[in-house]
Amino acid sequence: MVLAGHLFVLAILTNGLTDKSVSSRDFISYWAAGKQLHHGGNPYYFAAVRSLERSAGLSDNDSILMMRNLPTALFLAWPLGFFTPTVALTLWLLASLASLSVSLAVIWLLLGKPDSLWHLWGYAFAPVLACLRAGQFGIFLLLGFVLFLYFYNKKPFLAGASLLLCATKPHLFLSLATVLVLWIVCERAYRLLAGFLTALAASCALAFYLDAHAWAHYSFMMNNGGALQEPVPTLSTFFRLYLDPQAVWLQFLPATLACLWAVWYFWSRRERWDWLDQGLLVLLVSAMVTPFGWFFDEVLLLPALLIGLQRADDAHRALWPIGLLAGAAFAELVCDVNLTTPFYIWTTPAWLAWYLYASGRVFSGKAEKALPQH
Repeated sequence: MVLAGHLFVLAILTNGLTDKSVSSRDFISYWAAGKQLHHGGNPYYFAAVRSLERSAGLSDNDSILMMRNLPTALFLAWPLGFFTPTVALTLWLLASLASLSVSLAVIWLLLGKPDSLWHLWGYAFAPVLACLRAGQFGIFLLLGFVLFLYFYNKKPFLAGASLLLCATKPHLFLSLATVLVLWIVCERAYRLLAGFLTALAASCALAFYLDAHAWAHYSFMMNNGGALQEPVPTLSTFFRLYLDPQAVWLQFLPATLACLWAVWYFWSRRERWDWLDQGLLVLLVSAMVTPFGWFFDEVLLLPALLIGLQRADDAHRALWPIGLLAGAAFAELVCDVNLTTPFYIWTTPAWLAWYLYASGRVFSGKAEKALPQH
């Protein structure tokens, strides 16, 4: 039944798909990078990427889309270069749907296999749908994080290796990464660190094999691509634009302060740290103050929202707040509100507010009893 549902969703997403229609999605930047790697070229070269995207059907009036992920993410883009844009996107969406299903199944296990089916709401979560529509990386980040949550106790090496997927967009996890480093030291979880470093070394080795100058090419692209001049709907971006649009460092100040808060928050709770409670709160804060992020990146917050939903249900708290918030986000997506507008700036604070409410913090100042450990 689940497979049939996946095939149905895939059919909807790929109905009437052509190379030209693919060229309007963010995915085309990954395909172009993969194509460049397939031919031994620079995946971050503006002129070459422009030529490839134009050949796929991108209009002369549209801006080119560049893959801005670190070279550690090239292992995901490289296979796409072996296919046409249409075939590549179809395979990408199939892999994304499979990753989403695994992620939701793991979250269900983390919840203790409840009779309720709240985890299935993840299929209708607006950032998930936005991620699928754009052909973005977000669902793979989600998979990496939930595998970490599932394996960190019993198979730490695999837990660390799974974090490589999160490293494809590290700016979304700055506060969380700060806490993770401190936790590894305090718990002497060096097998987890070894797993991450092994996976990272493998991805770097592949990137070097595919493009020996990948890091230099990436640095040049980021310095000349105008990424920080884009109207990204994040609190950090609007904080900078409000105070001084030319002071780029202001965009990183909220994340820096959040990292300092995370150090205090972890250290004061290090004896009773729980990744399924305090860790999820840090994740939400990290996403809220990220210096660069989009609505579809919020798919990685699903563990916090679904675990919060189950806790609120168990505590007989009203569930209408998450319904209202999720419905508003879904309505914006359905109404095709442009992702670059400020109308999405409210979502990350809203998800954080929901988790605080769902976990009982707004009532007693204390978290609910932790979920079963795995």
